[in-house]
Amino acid sequence: MSDNPVLLAEERSEFGKGAARRARRAGKVPTVLYGHGAEPRHLDVPGHDLFLIVRGTKNALVELKIDGKTQLALVKDVQVHPVRRDILHADFLAVKAGEKVDVEVPLVLVGEAAPATQAAIEEHTITVKASATAIPESIEVDITGLVAGTVVRASDLVLPKGVECELDAEKDIVIISELAAEEEAAPEAPEAE
Repeated sequence: MSDNPVLLAEERSEFGKGAARRARRAGKVPTVLYGHGAEPRHLDVPGHDLFLIVRGTKNALVELKIDGKTQLALVKDVQVHPVRRDILHADFLAVKAGEKVDVEVPLVLVGEAAPATQAAIEEHTITVKASATAIPESIEVDITGLVAGTVVRASDLVLPKGVECELDAEKDIVIISELAAEEEAAPEAPEAE
């Protein structure tokens, strides 16, 4: 048994706004499962369970139980209500255990650059190709001691084994620059009497 979260999914026979609203009132989220050249499947999954799975992670891998069969799927898109923040809809991409997929992964800066410098992040996420079962949560960029004028490019990233960066090798990721010199305080004008 795998350690992926399991969602019990039901095939949807009704479509449209009314059907979606009825599903949400029943605590379910309308979803679509697509991929591998098959026709898209319209499903309903438990809303609270889906919320717990996608909370805090960008590329969640789940096992969908549909009519007694299991399908490994990657959560590709989640639509959230702008005020209530509950999930309105989700898209799943059907995947196989060894299959490589393109996903966006956040970048995380580690360490401190040299004194009197600042780091400007040019890319907050990068697209990588990774095995569906080994998607990294983030890619760390170590800026410890980097001096002004240093540029970290896509080719400089240290990626986990089996993960490939889909960006151009010369793409700037982080630029280290000098802190702007603080402007000297202007002399105070004499107070009017």
